[in-house]
Order: sequence, then C-alpha cells, then structure tokens
Amino acid sequence: MKVGLVLEGGAMRGMYTAGVLDVFLDNNIKVDGIIGVSAGVLFGVNFLSKQRGRAIRYNKKYAKDKRYMGIHSLIKTGNIINKDFAYYEVPFKLDVFDEEAYEKSNVDFYATLTNIKTGKPEYIKITNVFEQMEILRATSAMPFVSEIIELETGKYLDGGISDSIPVEKCKELGYDKIIVVLTRPIEYRKKKPNELLAKLKYKKYPNLIRCINNRYMNYNNTVEKIIDMENKKEIFVIRPSKKIDIKRVERDENKLQEMYDLGVEDCENMIKGLNEYLEV
Repeated sequence: MKVGLVLEGGAMRGMYTAGVLDVFLDNNIKVDGIIGVSAGVLFGVNFLSKQRGRAIRYNKKYAKDKRYMGIHSLIKTGNIINKDFAYYEVPFKLDVFDEEAYEKSNVDFYATLTNIKTGKPEYIKITNVFEQMEILRATSAMPFVSEIIELETGKYLDGGISDSIPVEKCKELGYDKIIVVLTRPIEYRKKKPNELLAKLKYKKYPNLIRCINNRYMNYNNTVEKIIDMENKKEIFVIRPSKKIDIKRVERDENKLQEMYDLGVEDCENMIKGLNEYLEV
C-alpha cells in the first residue's frame, strides 16, 4: 500500500498545514509521496526534514521584518515575498533547513507549478531543496504580486492557479491511500474574479489569463469532488474546523500562531480516525 499526501497552498494559511504536519511527526505518520502547492511545498518540506516547529518559528520571528515580505519588498523587488531573504537568507543561514534529513526520508515530493505559456500544471520532483530553491519560488509565486519565474523548462507562476488541490494527480501517480490537508473550511468556495485584471497584467499569455479567470470554477469543482471522495472514504481530509481571518501575507504573529494552533488541535482530534483509515 502506498500512501500519498496532498498539501493545498494559501500563503500564510499554510500555518494550518504546518500545525497538522507537526502532529504527524509527533504520531509517526508515514507517507510514501507528497504533492504540494505553493505554501504546501514551502512548509511541507519541513515534515520530511523532521524539523518540528520550524515553519511557525521563522514565520513569527520575521513576520514584521520588511526584508521578509510585504509592500516594501513588492515595491523594491517586484515580489511581495522577498527572494533573497525568504528563500536564501532564512533557510541557508538564519534558520537552516536540514537538507541531509530531507534526502534521507526517501519520500517523493512533487511541487506543482503553473506554466504560464500553456496554462497547465507541471509537477516537479524536489530531490534537493537547496539546489531547487527556484522551483520552490515558482510554486509559490502569487500572480499579480510576484515576478514570473524563469526555469530551464519554461516560465512559471504559483501552482495553485492551475491545480490548487492536486488529488487527481496523486491518484494518477498510483497512491492507494490519500491524505489531503486543506487550508479552507468545508463551506468555502471561490468567487468569480474581475476578469479584466488578468487580461491587463498578462496580455502576452492568453492561456494563463484563461487559467486565472477559470480558477474559481476549477477550484470549486475540485472541492465538491473531494467531499464526495471523502464521504465514500476513498480519501482522508483534514481541513480547518472554523474560519480564521488571516491575510495571505499576514504579519500579525498572533494570527499566525492561531492558525498553527488550529492545525494542531484539528489534527490531534482526527489522528485516531487517520490511523484507522491507514490501517484498513
């Protein structure tokens, strides 16, 4: 039996995922593969490196630091999340990521990216976080507030644009049991966007425009499919039990902690059911 784990993105809502994954570490939950999106990738790698508490620790420590994220970075660099500080200074020097432990996990970890030319998702295996940091940047490059990331294989933005919750990809990869960690409560549905914004910003990329403007429908359809699969006990879903008002780029340490604590609490309440699902 192969166990797959799907991690939704959501910027700082990802503190919920960080809380859930720390409870996984406490309870020795094992998986064979992970597919993450955006913040699900950024915070999910700490599960494989077994660095409990790292995500909430550095995010609280640097939340108000203008070098990390916010309008200052957006104006100065074109990225609301600062490339040099968030992706290089923090994991390489200030709160060092354990690359050796990550590689020893022997768990396949895929990052979801959106190819802006095709408007389609691509799934790239992360074998070395340090060497593939630009892929981590690409999966989390939020549209409108991030520069397009150029890799050898093409130009990319946030994977959530094209595949917000890659459950179908996880099934396609052959996982028998699938755990899904969401960052929105069960009643949440996306609303139709102002279609003009994407047309103005990304006029060179018609497939990306179509993808951005249709995202709400694709997301909502995926949520309905997940609920159906969950009811049939085909997958196991962990999602926020209540709504917490938290900004995508949240700088309030208390809000970050609240979101993290909810992930811990919800997962602890569901851990018995999760173990039962995995044992069947």
